[in-house]
Amino acid sequence: MASDTEWDLLNNAAATGSAVRWTGGRGVFTVYSATFSGATIKLQWSPDAGSTWLDVDRAGDTHVTLTAVGAGGFELPPCVLRANVSGGPPSAVFAKVLGTRVD
Repeated sequence: MASDTEWDLLNNAAATGSAVRWTGGRGVFTVYSATFSGATIKLQWSPDAGSTWLDVDRAGDTHVTLTAVGAGGFELPPCVLRANVSGGPPSAVFAKVLGTRVD
């Protein structure tokens, strides 16, 4: 059985958010509201529960590295995710990942 699922990464934030556990598979990262003020918000993943953080986008990709409101797809194994905020100063940032959980 499959069910749609979403995880909030940033909720009215101005800085990098806390990690959430991703169950694996395809998903969509979205920053759906924000005042960017020159900031970049990117999806990062950690294969080791938060000790090491890696950008989801590869060199040259910009699917989940955003400088304006938008969305992009990704596919990852089970891991932890976070929204990394750099530059700025941003404010009122709302970001989430959406995916399908297979039970």
